[in-house]
Amino acid sequence: MYMPKHFAETRVDILHGLIRDCPFATLVANTAGGLAANHLPFELVGNALHGHVARGNELARLDGAEVLAIFRGPDGYISPNWYPTKQETHREVPTWNYAVAHVHGRLKVIEDAAWLRALLERLTDRHEAAEPRPWHVGDAPDDHIEKSLRAIVGIEIGIERIEGKFKLSQNHPERNRRGVIAGLRRRDGDGDTELATLMALQEESSP
Repeated sequence: MYMPKHFAETRVDILHGLIRDCPFATLVANTAGGLAANHLPFELVGNALHGHVARGNELARLDGAEVLAIFRGPDGYISPNWYPTKQETHREVPTWNYAVAHVHGRLKVIEDAAWLRALLERLTDRHEAAEPRPWHVGDAPDDHIEKSLRAIVGIEIGIERIEGKFKLSQNHPERNRRGVIAGLRRRDGDGDTELATLMALQEESSP
């Protein structure tokens, strides 16, 4: 990943936070037919990612393969009109701000039914938590759950390397960054509020 120094995010806690907040990743692997990308939710457990795929998925046959999991945070178009310096010099252009984390590791295929069920329970409980009457794995008949478990395999990716790129206008003076935050909040499109909040947090945490 192209990584200008001022966009590099190396704090592990921040990168783990992005993974927890945005757990739906693109998993890239090199297969016999070439590069393949799958889109999967993951749980961060210690220094590993846990997930599952259908038995028919090619990932189920790639035990030990080197993989890359890409987690995307908020992103959005940035108008040069939001920069105070544009009004003075007109020497600004549009760009795109975003936050991503790339996790590198090796795939481990897991056949253990108890491990799989525990994973499904954690995933379900997490994502059902906001529902007025959360659904639990145990709400389904045992035979249905057993059949479902036989149709999938678990996957684990031990994190060997993690890199983050938070492109949040750090290459601009503070007043331009504040202008971008204000512009995002004023536009209030899909993901704009989340991106503005992330930029504001970045401002607060900067040395």
